[in-house]
Amino acid sequence: MKKPINWIINNFERAYIIILFIISFLIVAYLFPGEGNFRYEFQKGQPWLHEDLISPSDFAIYKLEEDLADERDVVNKNFKPYFNYKEQIGTQNLEEFKKEYEKKWRKYLSDKKEARNNPILKKTLVKYNADSVQMLYDFTNKLIVNIYKNGILEYEEDYEYKNQAPFAIELIKNKVAHEIEYSKVYTLKSAYTFIISNLNELKKEGELNNSIEFIESLHFNKFIEPNLFYDKETSEKVKNEELNSISLTRGIVHAGERIIYKGEVVDDDRFRILESLKIAYISSLQATANRSLLIFGRLIIVFFAFLIIYLFLVRFRQNVLESRRKTFFILLMMVSTIAVSKVVHDINELNLYIIPFMISPLLINTFYDSRLALFTHFVTMLIVGFFAPNSFEFILLQFMAGIVAIIGLKKIQKRSHFLNSTLLAVLSYFFIYFGVSIYQEGNIQSIEWINFAWFAGNGVLLLLSYPLVYVFERIFKFLSDITLLELADTNQPLLRQLAEKAPGTFQHSMQVANLAEEVVREIGGNPLLVRTGTLYHDIGKLHNPHYFTENQLSGINPHDDISYTESAEIIINHVIIGGEMAKKAKLPQQIIDFIVTHHGTTKTLYFYRLYKKENPNDINIDEKFIYPGPKPFSKETAVLMMADSIEAASRSLKEYTEKALNGLVNNIIDNQMKEKQFDNADITLHEIAEAKRIFLAKLQNIYHARIEYPKES
Repeated sequence: MKKPINWIINNFERAYIIILFIISFLIVAYLFPGEGNFRYEFQKGQPWLHEDLISPSDFAIYKLEEDLADERDVVNKNFKPYFNYKEQIGTQNLEEFKKEYEKKWRKYLSDKKEARNNPILKKTLVKYNADSVQMLYDFTNKLIVNIYKNGILEYEEDYEYKNQAPFAIELIKNKVAHEIEYSKVYTLKSAYTFIISNLNELKKEGELNNSIEFIESLHFNKFIEPNLFYDKETSEKVKNEELNSISLTRGIVHAGERIIYKGEVVDDDRFRILESLKIAYISSLQATANRSLLIFGRLIIVFFAFLIIYLFLVRFRQNVLESRRKTFFILLMMVSTIAVSKVVHDINELNLYIIPFMISPLLINTFYDSRLALFTHFVTMLIVGFFAPNSFEFILLQFMAGIVAIIGLKKIQKRSHFLNSTLLAVLSYFFIYFGVSIYQEGNIQSIEWINFAWFAGNGVLLLLSYPLVYVFERIFKFLSDITLLELADTNQPLLRQLAEKAPGTFQHSMQVANLAEEVVREIGGNPLLVRTGTLYHDIGKLHNPHYFTENQLSGINPHDDISYTESAEIIINHVIIGGEMAKKAKLPQQIIDFIVTHHGTTKTLYFYRLYKKENPNDINIDEKFIYPGPKPFSKETAVLMMADSIEAASRSLKEYTEKALNGLVNNIIDNQMKEKQFDNADITLHEIAEAKRIFLAKLQNIYHARIEYPKES
């Protein structure tokens, strides 16, 4: 029992990584589609590449989704909405109109009493006998009765047909529905207009010349109100019944019937039959298949997906696999992408193309490299392909768009780079999907244009994900090129202090940065990282800057007044103090690594040799003059150690010939190799040799001989 526990304790990092893979495997296996899958792949417009297909059993031919959509559109277009007819509203308003009419008439006559003394007006009033009053009432009453008989609709915004009126509606009177043309019913506005237009016709005939004031005083709009009310519940119930009554099938294929020959083109009819067979096959599989075998098959697929990721990291990215947070980030990107795909797949209203799959590879490319980003993207898309309706088309589209987006943009160093990458991804989706569609369909009309809208939405979501770079950078302590560019700005507080208080050291750092960046760019690595780290590598010299040669402009050397061991301690402490200053300034650990490793475990040779000469019997001499380390443990930090020593030593040369510079470069790097300073760094002998060549070329450019200009006569 103790052996497994001891192994876990001794191999905690490896055990942790394995546990991460197991947890990720289990999560993805749980999310993996539970049903089986159709064994044949086929595409509309392409030849059937499998053997002749014979129907294994009877199955119905399902209509395509676009056919069903057309039939649903017909139902929606021809559907007659239901309205409840409220007869009492018309009755009440007619009674009110009669009362108002009589009341207004009496008032009208009362207001005209003085007309009895006026012969002309008296003659006019005589014309309005009882028959005339009744005739005018009958005419207007008939208009209102006709309006209420056909019905007045409630406000149009209260029901769903305000944008496109139906050709007819159903009026529910006494629980019985009667169809009536939509054009025959009224709105409040059209009802009032109907009354006024009829009165105007009567006026043209001269029948109302003497009663205009009276007619205007009636205010007909007071007696007009809706008596037809939209019955949403009944309308939706009937419509749903009609929609549900649409047949999902069209014909049947019998067992033993040949469906398609090998090499035969999958046309619209064959495609419909094959899709129907696929549905029938999956339904039958769910009912009869051995669930244990389905689960076992699912586990095998997911297991090998994660196994190849693990093997890739073991073979090509061992440094990632040795870091818990780096491995966790890779697995988090994969699992979260698959989980989001599962959620979107289960929401029928959304399309998988809306998911910004490029987020994962772009982030991995930002914090790692393009090769790892592409590999993890491809494996992830293989798994997500099991969710996609057309898996081959989906995987092809995602993989090709991923290549364009990642290879087309190596690193994201500015916001504009992220925008460019997003545009590349969206344009890739557009063109690749367009190409696949016209290849399959053979015409532009059959392209599902709605997918272009999904791709556009994908691009918008991808742009909105830009802050994730900052979020993951802080959570996982990564270092993006965006942050490196910010830190490399010489207006940063520490660099500004270095330029002001230790100008010689600042210039030295700039020169070393140029040397190191050029070497790393040629032999491989992160040039921006080595440049930024180099700019900060000597910030510890801000403490007692005058003790360092490059800052001694007055010719006074303070080391002349102290012992060799004290001088060595001051020199060595600039590494320790620099690390503390960097931590206090909250610089990333990757930058601090450059500060604490740039002298490794070498000695302060100048003071060491002087002290040894005077104290040859001191057995503890090495402890007093050696830097605390650690040694460089990356290609970038190793190159900094070389460049730092070479640049400093080159200042003391008496002549800058090619031979002298070549000897300087070789002696310094060979001594560092002899002291095993590069044993922990991932740098090869070939790369070290290439670095020597580049250092020599750069030094020759810096210290090249100048011609002597003639003096003016």
